[in-house]
Amino acid sequence: MSKKQYGNPFVVAICGASGGVYGVRLAASLLRAGHQVQVILSHAGVQVLAHEMGYNLENRLDAFMAGYGVGPETLKHLSVFSQDEIGAPPASGSFRHAGMAVVPCSMKTLAGVAAGYADNLITRACDVSLKEGRRLILVPRETPLSLIHLENMARLARAGAVILPAMPSFYSFPATMDALVDTVVARIMDQLGVDQSLVPRWGE
Repeated sequence: MSKKQYGNPFVVAICGASGGVYGVRLAASLLRAGHQVQVILSHAGVQVLAHEMGYNLENRLDAFMAGYGVGPETLKHLSVFSQDEIGAPPASGSFRHAGMAVVPCSMKTLAGVAAGYADNLITRACDVSLKEGRRLILVPRETPLSLIHLENMARLARAGAVILPAMPSFYSFPATMDALVDTVVARIMDQLGVDQSLVPRWGE
């Protein structure tokens, strides 16, 4: 997928599991790569961003993301929705997106998607992605995993979702927390078909 090609947007949902930084850095990286991004925030996801990253609810997410190297012109290609905005574009099967990632994905959201229980914009958008055969990547950030969690993941994998746990790698010797986070973000971008230069590939 070429850069600076504002075609169908990517959808990034941020849930209430620890690790909201993964979702923020993914959205920022996709924007910097020249893509439209639609972010969906769950209520719990907003609380996690506030606790872990100092996100102020009085500020817009686009202003917050400016601290991640996203300039004002690029931010014009960012849309942000609440989980309650069930009429937003990602809720419709007629809306085309280039791929959706739920990062981090809470076990509640995972269970809802596995059961087809589309009770908010995030679970509805996931349900639509599966039924329309579009790319859906779920990034769980939980440990240890119970049998229920594992069975839900297996069910979703059979339905066509990609299960990509937030498991950082160390072969690139990340020196900062952001660099460590990017080892996961890079894998998500690979799965979305977007070129990335966040982490060198093995052998480079």
